[in-house]
Amino acid sequence: MNSFTDSFTINGITLTAQPICRQNEVLTPDALEFVAKLHRATAERRQELLQARRTRRAEIAAGADPRFLAETADIRNDPSWRVAPPAPGLEDRRVEITGPVDKKMTINALNSGAKVWLADMEDSSTPSWRNVIKGQLNLTDALERRLDFTTDEGKEYKLRPACELPTIVVRPRGWHLPEKHMIIDGEPIAGGIVDFGLYFFHNSRRLLAQGKGPYFYLPKIETHLEARLWNDIFILAQDLLGIPQGTIRATVLIETITAAFEMEEILYELRDHAAGLNAGRWDYIFSLIKNFRTRGPRFVLPDRAQVTMTQPFMRAYTEQLVRACHKRGALAIGGMAAAVPNRKDPEANANAFEKVRADKTREANDGFDGSWVAHPDLVPVCREVFDSILGDKPNQLDRLREDVIPDDRALINVAATTGTITEQGIRNNIEVGIRYIESWLRGNGAVAIHNLMEDAATAEISRSQLWQWIYARAITDHGEIITHEWIEELLDEEFARLERFDGDRFEDARDIFEEVTLARDFPTFLTLPAYARYLTEAREKATVEELAAA
Repeated sequence: MNSFTDSFTINGITLTAQPICRQNEVLTPDALEFVAKLHRATAERRQELLQARRTRRAEIAAGADPRFLAETADIRNDPSWRVAPPAPGLEDRRVEITGPVDKKMTINALNSGAKVWLADMEDSSTPSWRNVIKGQLNLTDALERRLDFTTDEGKEYKLRPACELPTIVVRPRGWHLPEKHMIIDGEPIAGGIVDFGLYFFHNSRRLLAQGKGPYFYLPKIETHLEARLWNDIFILAQDLLGIPQGTIRATVLIETITAAFEMEEILYELRDHAAGLNAGRWDYIFSLIKNFRTRGPRFVLPDRAQVTMTQPFMRAYTEQLVRACHKRGALAIGGMAAAVPNRKDPEANANAFEKVRADKTREANDGFDGSWVAHPDLVPVCREVFDSILGDKPNQLDRLREDVIPDDRALINVAATTGTITEQGIRNNIEVGIRYIESWLRGNGAVAIHNLMEDAATAEISRSQLWQWIYARAITDHGEIITHEWIEELLDEEFARLERFDGDRFEDARDIFEEVTLARDFPTFLTLPAYARYLTEAREKATVEELAAA
């Protein structure tokens, strides 16, 4: 393959991207054949499930509130079933660090002292072809302990010798995201199939030899039927490689509002492969706004910063998650501590650490078995909190939370939320949204803004809140009605304040932000138009380079 516009086919998969160094180590003929088999076995069902999402969303918009499913009551009421016991390396998950799979972040995460590293190919990673392939290479190199990195300034990053690395749990892309550089029968393969398939094919036996296994976080699942599809993929993948059934373990992020009504059913569908559930708080808030955005004042939230885990509907979500997990023998993992320590400001650092400590203390006291942090400096804070609760125990599976009563009304009791909408909150949403998309377009899916680690989920909250506030003609704490015109004025002001630099993508980011925030129709995910923009500009760049070479 000589150029971006060339393509060639290997074992049924047509590759269309400009090749990068070492990609042949990942895209071997056998690996591509494996991915093609996974795709062909599941593509039709995946499309049916995506259509079911759209149908369900329309029903909610029309006034049908989600409820616990009557047709699966037998599963919820059957006390006899439990998920598989924790797999090696997943018994103790008291501290999990998250981050993308570039070299620097991979090394920092593996050196952090956390029990688990969530190797993120989803919300904190731009799915450029380079990131997709390099991420796979970095994971294999890390498992082989041959990963190192030197910055342009000469700073070296290396894995610590002779120390046990955290257990790696890979998060592939969600079902909605395509990999448009890999085509079968004229259609792109699901990004999640690509991420899962390549990692599993190349590393499952390597992981088993190291005493652990291929473990995954499953994002954006909306129903137990989507969990069933993943379970069928796991069964097929293990059969194709001759790996014992049950070797794969998956933790499901409960980060959509509809999934919260099916937590036990999701565990049941994955029970031989289930490791637990995670309270994916930021996407959960986004999902609630997306689904109920046109339902009037009852579902209008205050400023993003005021939608804390102590709000009644968020408390109901997390407590019912712990109950569902421990009832079925699955681990419950808490949400992200997004603070990014500022080592140049000791006072701000101390305040950030105290907020993280309070958040993790609440989770540990609620019965969670562990929690997430986004920065290595927060690992000791989270570990200290969970150590104080767990002691020598690896988890809190024996704490059943029978005091929590399943309540589907409480999950959407948004009207009980306290707080206000402020002009500063509006401005912050605009700034975060544009700055995040700009970084995403340059290939960085995780960016620190105002000492918080922002990823696609927090950018989604920012733009969806603005869309909903405009639609609802919400009123600020100073009595101002939020209109399309006023948001445009504030957007102009915030855009003018941005610090520009050579090679920035702020103009493109503004275009995308306006598309996903101010359009009449609400785009389901901002990453879809952003990905389309990335693909268009990558092709244009490649064409220019080819013409120059000619």
